Amino acid sequence: MSIARIRSFAYSGIEAIPIEVQVQISPGLPAFLVVGLPDKAVGEARERVRAALTAMGLSLPPRRVLINLAPADLLKEGSHFDLPIAIAVLAAMDVLPRDELMEFAAVGELSLDGRLNPVAGVLPAAIAASAADLGLVCPASQGGEAAWWISVMESETGFPVFPVSPMLG
Repeated sequence: MSIARIRSFAYSGIEAIPIEVQVQISPGLPAFLVVGLPDKAVGEARERVRAALTAMGLSLPPRRVLINLAPADLLKEGSHFDLPIAIAVLAAMDVLPRDELMEFAAVGELSLDGRLNPVAGVLPAAIAASAADLGLVCPASQGGEAAWWISVMESETGFPVFPVSPMLG
C-alpha cells in the first residue's frame, strides 16, 4: 500500500505555503476521507473529484480512500485543492505515474464534467513552484499568468527556470 503524493499550496495573503497532498487507497469499507484541517470547500472536493472521474469514465475503487493535506495543523481553504487531490487519486489508482508527481505542484477547481475552473492564487503558486524547482499544473486559462513569472525570472537571471505546464481544461 503505497502513497501517491503531489504538491499544492495554501495561501496566507499573497504568500503560497507548500502543502503535500497524500492519497492512500487501502482495504476497508468504501469511504473518501479528507484530513489535515480542510475547510468546507476542501471537504466538498470529494464530490467534485468523484463526479469528474465519472465524467472521464472512471470510478473510485470500492475501498477506503484517505487524503491527507500536510502539514495537518495549517487550515486548508478553497476549491483549488480539487485538482491536486484528483491527480493524486489517479496516481494511487495507478492511472498516472506516481514517481513523477513530486516534480509538480497543482492548483485548480474541478467542474462536475471534469473541466478545470480558474482559481485565485495561480501567480503566487507559480512563484513558489518555481522557487522549489517544480512544474505547475493549473487551468489552461491561467497558464499565461503562471508563464509570465517564468519569463520574468529568465530575463532577470539569464538562467532557465523549470517550466510551468498548464493543464488542458
